[in-house]
Amino acid sequence: MLLQDLKVVVIVLLLCVHTLHGSTLPAASSYEFTAHRMQQYNLVKQKHGCRGAIVVAEARSADEPVLTRRCVIMRVPDFTTKTYNEAQRQNAAAILILLPQNISSVPHEAIRSFMVSESEALMKETLMPVYVAPEDEQLLYMYEEVKRAASTRTLSIFIRVLRSMVTATAFQILVSNNAPIKAITDSTLVTLEGVLPGAGEDIPTIVITAHYDSYGLAPWLSYGADSNGSGVIILLELARLFHKLYSSPSTRPRYHLMFSLTGGGKYNYLGTKRWIEENLDHAESSLLHDNVAFVLCLDTLANGDELYMHVSRPPKSDTPMHAFIQHLEEVVSSRFPGVKTGLIHKKINLVESTVAWEHERYSLRRIPGFTLSHLEDPKSERRGSLLDTVSQVDFRKLKRNGVIIAEALARYMYHLSDKGSPKDVQLFKGQLDFHDSRISSLMSFLTSVPRATQLMDKESSHILLVNSLEQEFKRYLQQVHRHTFRQDKRDPDITFFDQMNQPVVMYRVKPAAFDLFLGGCITAYLGIVYFAIQNFGYVYKKLKAAVKPTSSTK
Repeated sequence: MLLQDLKVVVIVLLLCVHTLHGSTLPAASSYEFTAHRMQQYNLVKQKHGCRGAIVVAEARSADEPVLTRRCVIMRVPDFTTKTYNEAQRQNAAAILILLPQNISSVPHEAIRSFMVSESEALMKETLMPVYVAPEDEQLLYMYEEVKRAASTRTLSIFIRVLRSMVTATAFQILVSNNAPIKAITDSTLVTLEGVLPGAGEDIPTIVITAHYDSYGLAPWLSYGADSNGSGVIILLELARLFHKLYSSPSTRPRYHLMFSLTGGGKYNYLGTKRWIEENLDHAESSLLHDNVAFVLCLDTLANGDELYMHVSRPPKSDTPMHAFIQHLEEVVSSRFPGVKTGLIHKKINLVESTVAWEHERYSLRRIPGFTLSHLEDPKSERRGSLLDTVSQVDFRKLKRNGVIIAEALARYMYHLSDKGSPKDVQLFKGQLDFHDSRISSLMSFLTSVPRATQLMDKESSHILLVNSLEQEFKRYLQQVHRHTFRQDKRDPDITFFDQMNQPVVMYRVKPAAFDLFLGGCITAYLGIVYFAIQNFGYVYKKLKAAVKPTSSTK
């Protein structure tokens, strides 16, 4: 009987050793990576984003029931408003979101859910540090381990304790930068402007504008392909195509075309506000002083089969803006019947401290304007997300929207309807066509670096991007000017904060219960050896007796 008990103990120890070997961790006991902190800024006395940066906590899955003082690890499908609020409610130490390298592999519903949660999270202030890091092999391994640990909640208490002692792997997340977070009030906004002068004097001006900056949960991962890389691309293509028409006296219309690319669009259109103020309040002569037919703002045009015209007040029937909108609807109905158009009227609420669309900045100064977008709601989650990448862009629809705008502009400026031109006439073809290769290369160029506002005047690659846009203006436009707006340090319109990138160390450790278990195994092993030595004769007799029947049977 004693021998049988001894065999059972030995077998249990061997199984434990085998289990330990089977759960062997990768060679590295620690792994360092860079994570990007959630936006932190103050706009019009309102605070947004996360205020914390330091993290010293154990990693846990969002599925765990207890998240207090834990770092919650999430992938894109895990990050929802519910899980984010639950982590806040339980006073989690931090959230670490793993961003996939290939966004196109994420299901559409998961992308939309993430965008909605991201937008809602950025509306509020939180003390809980929130970080985003691109996925890699080590981080995915950690995620699978903490996910596996969370799945044991359905098992019996004995199995959970045994697994915790023997096979479980704990991960410690450490962000130990003790430097205080500092405010950045010396940021600058750059706005570019250029003109195609029309034929004649005292002629109307059409302003075409788009903001070029991007927005998302983490500035260093915000590439803004649709919002608003698409608007910038269409504006640059319009500048190229109409440059060819304006270069010949026979085809130069009696309209000035003024183009502008503005900064700070994601922050209450501060670049547009300052540019309008400089032209109207400080410049002795400006095209904005004179007869402005209308301002066309381009915003988020690389998706959807809708084209909405957002206005602050419905245009009267005898106004240039009304005539242009009619031409645009005519182009759509005759050549692109699958596109839905609509006029959305939204009054400017003077009580609110922020504006919804860029044209509202002009409307406040009594300059007629409207915004073209495939989005119906100005608060749409698509207007600022980490997942707004090239993979989410439909280049065919981006080109289609550009053609619609160009054809409508030409019909209006050349009065083609009054001259009896066919409704389905195609002006922009051949050399005047939108080039697929150019659209693709412009999108690659714009999304080569994140275009968050707080980065544009700090990093060399971002400064180069703005310089390249300026050179593109000089290539096709005249009277190109670069306006650099500096904030008042004592009373800035917007305040950013530093420590957006942080080195993070992930330590692979065993739980404290493992030390107790290992101590028990060693004690049991020594006890077996001691028993075998003290009772060697007895054990030998038992083994010999067990062997003899086997020999006689043979």
